[in-house]
Amino acid sequence: MQDVGPGLINALKERIEQLSLNLERMKLAEYVELLNRPWRLFYINFMSGLARGLGIALGFTVLSAVVLIVLQRLMMLNLPGMSSFIAEIVRLVQLQLKVRGV
Repeated sequence: MQDVGPGLINALKERIEQLSLNLERMKLAEYVELLNRPWRLFYINFMSGLARGLGIALGFTVLSAVVLIVLQRLMMLNLPGMSSFIAEIVRLVQLQLKVRGV
């Protein structure tokens, strides 16, 4: 059997400390605990899905409002090509709403 010197023991200690720090950084214990509690995992995923959906809805609303404002300003400029194009879009939307009975 080989003689284990203090240099080897110190090297092993440093390596174990490094592994311990890496495991703490990975938050492996929290992840394993989360996997052992499926209802908590379900709740977290459900809440993140709600937040994601709300963010998409709000983002689309803001983007649509900006597009409508830009189109409205373009229509007020009374550009010959753009005004007729926008008026046609408005007419088609109104026609579609009448067909659906809204």
